[in-house]
Amino acid sequence: MDTETKSKIGGAKYDPREIEEKWYNYWLENKFFHSEPDDREPYTIVIPPPNVTGVLHMGHMLNNTIQDVLVRRARMQGKNACWVPGTDHASIATEAKVVNKLAQEGIKKSDLTREEFLAHAWEWTHKHGGIILDQLKKLGASCDWDRTAFTMDEKRSASVFKVFCDLYDKGLIYRAEKMVNWDPQARTTISDEEVTYKEQNGKLYYLRYKIAGENNFAIVATTRPETIFGDTAMCINPNNPRTAHLKGKRVIVPLICREIPVIEDEYIDMEFGTGCLKVTPAHDNNDYQLGEKHNLPSISIFNDDGTLNEYGAMYAGMDRFACRRKIEKDLDDAGLLEKVEAYTNRVGFSERTDVPIEPKLSTQWFLKMNELAKPALDAVENDTIKFFPEKFKNTYRHWMENIHDWNISRQLWWGHQIPVWYIWEIGGDDSSN
Repeated sequence: MDTETKSKIGGAKYDPREIEEKWYNYWLENKFFHSEPDDREPYTIVIPPPNVTGVLHMGHMLNNTIQDVLVRRARMQGKNACWVPGTDHASIATEAKVVNKLAQEGIKKSDLTREEFLAHAWEWTHKHGGIILDQLKKLGASCDWDRTAFTMDEKRSASVFKVFCDLYDKGLIYRAEKMVNWDPQARTTISDEEVTYKEQNGKLYYLRYKIAGENNFAIVATTRPETIFGDTAMCINPNNPRTAHLKGKRVIVPLICREIPVIEDEYIDMEFGTGCLKVTPAHDNNDYQLGEKHNLPSISIFNDDGTLNEYGAMYAGMDRFACRRKIEKDLDDAGLLEKVEAYTNRVGFSERTDVPIEPKLSTQWFLKMNELAKPALDAVENDTIKFFPEKFKNTYRHWMENIHDWNISRQLWWGHQIPVWYIWEIGGDDSSN
């Protein structure tokens, strides 16, 4: 250490900004962090890329410090250490940030072309991506900056397309209509990890479903009366004496006078509520499973923006929550509302836009996970990979054994485009083509 540095460290005038910048620049100029393949044992870490939506937080500082310690230790051990830095394009998060920024400028996304919107997104990315990389340097991160990557740069984009095509050719990627988490504000599907649950003070509505051919009613409790338009059955437990009189019968959906069957399934908790469950397969995960099991039709009642579609009858075009308020009054006026109780339940919110998500049937692209999960589970079970503390091995096993197919598609302009094209043949008598 030179005399000047010793003096500044030992004296009252020590300025960490000056000293840190001096030595970090020295390390970079001499390429102490750069790595090229050679005969040494390789030791490589690819940084978990931070999103370009903001700045680093304390969690990043801890995580990157641990990585830096490991990489520097490997260098001291004579290994060919390489720490690859980069940033993540963060599709939904970045698009939400850009949409909000544009809104503050009086610009709607819907008024822009895709190309115009992407120009704004790239501007945001270049600005904030640079901030994050500069922060990593301020931390003293010993990354090989010559290898800086971005998840939407040319090389990474080519890799995404190649992997998609490889997995598709292997039969691991498919397109299907399934239940997803739908964000009505961003108008896209989101993952389970992007749903946060909050306790909400709401209402429990007890609705009267007339029994077909009788002058009696079956009572159903629901927190979402606006979804009655998607009901395709009422379900009871076959062992419940309270609802035995409903076996084999049909009931009429309130307000729209559509008959639906009463089905039986032991899934229904005999002690909860009235013992009757309205089944809406297109808008509830559990109802969807019941619908699959009992071959029920699914009626999707919401548009992508959370308004009711044509199946919503006289409420078509109305926002889902406005409909809930209106339908409560209309049910009461029609004598079809038994009672309303205060009720606290957990509601899923989109982590990105902070609006309640809508469970919804949607045609999306999925990746089959069971085949991919097996070798990952085997590697832990045979202790090729070990967990510390060891108890988390059980948590990992539970994840891998209960894994679901991964919804990989999103309805966004910012992000990788799925490399799929459709060809329609024009001809014949079908003028609609």
